[in-house]
Amino acid sequence: MPRSALGLVRYNGRAPGLWLSSCHGGAGASTLAALIANSVSAGRYWPTPAPAGRSQVLLVARSHAAGLCAAQTAVAQWAAGVLPGVELVGLAVVADAPGKRPKPLADLLRLIAGGVPQLWDLPWVEAFRLGEPPDGVRLPAAYARLVRDMSGLVPA
Repeated sequence: MPRSALGLVRYNGRAPGLWLSSCHGGAGASTLAALIANSVSAGRYWPTPAPAGRSQVLLVARSHAAGLCAAQTAVAQWAAGVLPGVELVGLAVVADAPGKRPKPLADLLRLIAGGVPQLWDLPWVEAFRLGEPPDGVRLPAAYARLVRDMSGLVPA
């Protein structure tokens, strides 16, 4: 089984509609969880239900080399079939800088995208860097699309 920065954590009781798992520290899962209703950041863990059940999980990573490599490792762990009850919804990649992504990183992201059910490529938001609360920021369309897509599969 591939090594992953994500550990396994078992939980009992009612789960949120969607867990957001950070592929690495500073990925942006908490920020996205503030935007998506009925979602919770799981930190750097795969939330696995106890007893048997299902967890809907969205992986979150930054678009820098370390973030994409961490995402690739997490996706490989999921693909290995060793995560009981985890349903991977997809991967949200949050831009690590404004502007165009360098070709080597764009190529790596394209490779990783082939291994996940869905990819949301989210652009840089300067207001997040400045500490503005997510609900007070005018967001690019890609963020609205992620929120809309997640609300379609997450019961309120």
